[in-house]
Amino acid sequence: MVTRAGRSSVGCLFSLLILAAAIYFGVNFGEVYWRFYEFQDAMKQEVRFAKQIPDERIRLRLAALADSLGLPDEASEVTIERNASTITVQAQYTERIDVPLVRRDIRFRPRAQGTF
Repeated sequence: MVTRAGRSSVGCLFSLLILAAAIYFGVNFGEVYWRFYEFQDAMKQEVRFAKQIPDERIRLRLAALADSLGLPDEASEVTIERNASTITVQAQYTERIDVPLVRRDIRFRPRAQGTF
């Protein structure tokens, strides 16, 4: 009978190491995308009630939210296009993700559109 006492624990340790590395690097990416979705959700909320709210007030609210989320300054430059029946709110910004050996710039373009 052959025993493999040490072999199974090393395999488990290696699997845990891979899982920990994936979580560590995934948190950086996840945090950036989470902020994007929060900002875009706020844009959609503003579009829902845009009929009663002036454009400048929408801009100020979204700029304040971008600041509180820690987004780059360029995210505060919100563009609002309104006509008789539709409104479009959009912005664009770049986030940098730094992980060991990799530096990546990701361009985000949150956008919301609605009708009156």
